Amino acid sequence: MTSKQAIVARTDLGMGDGKLAAQVAHASLQAYEQAGPDSQREWKADGQKKVVLQASGEAQIHDLADQARREGLPHAVISDAGHTQLEPGTVTAVAVGPASENLVDRVTGELSLL
Repeated sequence: MTSKQAIVARTDLGMGDGKLAAQVAHASLQAYEQAGPDSQREWKADGQKKVVLQASGEAQIHDLADQARREGLPHAVISDAGHTQLEPGTVTAVAVGPASENLVDRVTGELSLL
């Protein structure tokens, strides 16, 4: 079975490209660290497939995290430290997986690509 990770970033904040990339990277790494060693190994062997998707706001980020939790999937919600463009504690992104592609799609499959 193919594994993947979906990273969902807020589009309503007006983050610059660099800020957005940093938030996506934070989410990807933090969720990877939540995965078990078998999931980590499988995802690496599968080429570390990732998709970056759009969220309309903070409520959607929390809803996705709740869905991931219910599915038993590794996930991470990212809050910004507030050193540059955003206020401290601003929720910017969530990553779901790495896990089986079909399980990740149960949570994020209806979202649009960023």
